[in-house]
Amino acid sequence: MTEDDKKSAPVAEKPKVTLPSTIMVRDLGESLGLSHIDIIKELMKRGVMASVNQTVAFAVASAVATDLGFDVEQGDAQATTKEGPAAAEGEVIEGELVEPEDEKDLQPRPPVVTVMGHVDHGKTSILDAIRETNVTAQEVGAITQHIGAYQVTVNDHVITLIDTPGHEAFTAMRARGASITDIAVLVVAADDGVMPQTKEAISHAIAANVPIIVAINKIDLPAANADNVKQQLTQNNIIIEEFGGDVIAVPLSAKTKEGLDDLLEHILLVAEVAELKANPDRPAEGAIVESRKHQSRGPLATVIVQKGTLRTGDIVIAGSSYGKVKAMFDENGERVKEAGPSTPVEVMGLNKVPRAGDTFAVLDNEREARDLAESRGRAEASGTTRAVTLEAVSGDIAAGRVKDLNIVIKADADGSIEAIRSSIEKLSIDEVRVHVISTGTGNVSESDVMLASASRAIVLGFTVKTDLGAKKRAEVEGVDIRLYDIIYVLIEDIEVAVKGLMEPVFQDVIDGHAEVRAMFKVKGGKISGCMVTDGLVRRNSLARVMRDGTMIHESKVSSLRRFKDDVREVANGLECGVGVEGFDTFEEGDVIEAFHTEQKG
Repeated sequence: MTEDDKKSAPVAEKPKVTLPSTIMVRDLGESLGLSHIDIIKELMKRGVMASVNQTVAFAVASAVATDLGFDVEQGDAQATTKEGPAAAEGEVIEGELVEPEDEKDLQPRPPVVTVMGHVDHGKTSILDAIRETNVTAQEVGAITQHIGAYQVTVNDHVITLIDTPGHEAFTAMRARGASITDIAVLVVAADDGVMPQTKEAISHAIAANVPIIVAINKIDLPAANADNVKQQLTQNNIIIEEFGGDVIAVPLSAKTKEGLDDLLEHILLVAEVAELKANPDRPAEGAIVESRKHQSRGPLATVIVQKGTLRTGDIVIAGSSYGKVKAMFDENGERVKEAGPSTPVEVMGLNKVPRAGDTFAVLDNEREARDLAESRGRAEASGTTRAVTLEAVSGDIAAGRVKDLNIVIKADADGSIEAIRSSIEKLSIDEVRVHVISTGTGNVSESDVMLASASRAIVLGFTVKTDLGAKKRAEVEGVDIRLYDIIYVLIEDIEVAVKGLMEPVFQDVIDGHAEVRAMFKVKGGKISGCMVTDGLVRRNSLARVMRDGTMIHESKVSSLRRFKDDVREVANGLECGVGVEGFDTFEEGDVIEAFHTEQKG
């Protein structure tokens, strides 16, 4: 075929598909002529964990369809699915799952409250005091187990309390998709004031975008100074009502129980204003609060139901775990047959222990649950969830998929933080807002990484280092930590990202190492006789020749042999002959490092 023929040949048109503003995963599969399992896998590549009966926003569905080779058009904003009307367009959050609900089906539900604060400021004491005041003397002995969440009744109204180890666990749950908290109670000791961990808890609560109530504890102590605590809170972006803000502050003592009733009443007041509702008459959805393996009962998971009603016999999927609900237990160890919205129960029947923070949903049948759980398991094992990197966020900005660039700043001094914050916040434009969600002095910590993961934020460090635990957590969570010692370089990087022009950054990924044990002459030069000491070596792989820890040559593997046969790759523990392009002056003890490059993010 001539060049003219090629130019005149008709170009195959992409198949066209029209999608509504929200669409159920099952319906998306039917629209594209694919199975829902294929659609679920594509969603997982984009970091969206969805079941067949869940609904995704148009932007997510459109991205999936485009990747699969379709030309996408948007249909009516208020389209319907087979299950009923879609959620209003304003309620659809990019990348999140949306279940259509009819307003007439919604009923009031109890608030779900998480208590956070600095260690030794009395968080556990307050929770214990609340619990003790809500059980009779006869009932105290009946409390046989602690399931990580429980309910109390105040003036005929129910409150659900989550007892997490700290704000790190709270944020770890958010990072895995479990945004279940309606109200955050921040505990600050009246004799100690705002401490570093208090500041972290404040950042995590603000980032979660939930109402905050401050409990100023230990007012019974002689050194207590509630007014000083209120002033310190103001300096940390918590403006209480008496200072013209909207945050309620309640002085109390967990020891004497003074002010405890006021705290509970204010929780109910905030919940009433929020008008918390859910539909109990639908398949249940919710989140895992904590999990463990029992010696006789097997995997157990404490769940909080967010929507619908969970019943014994339901088929559930939680992360990469699935199973049939064999039994449910309340906080007193008593069996229950069902659990409605905001109710915590311990569930028995999953095939393995799920992670705290995994979301769960009830599906139609066990086979569907197993297939989806296995797909999620493979995705987790291969790390296909999207990394939170500056390049990735920049690409999302350029494609119009995100409107906010969330930032966590760590620096050597408060003055540096203020200079960086004011400079990068000025970079906001109409299309993209730069939002600093947390700041602090000192090295980048594991808590900073978890906050960034939960909020899809970038961590910027100025003249600081990264803690070892933070490095490991960042690798697991896919969080981008960028360290700088020149402020204008930092600002320049953020400016480029905001404009969506960040060039992709590539990183080396080591495949394996081979130690040179002997040299052999061949036609045209020499090859090395090697033992692969770890990983594997591939033909045509990029390669470095290392001698005494120093790189002396870099090119690629030009030939690879096992005995007399050319092979594509050689694994750990096997001998082989390796030729390196443009190099043949091997010495015994040289190490050939095989690697490839991948785009970061």
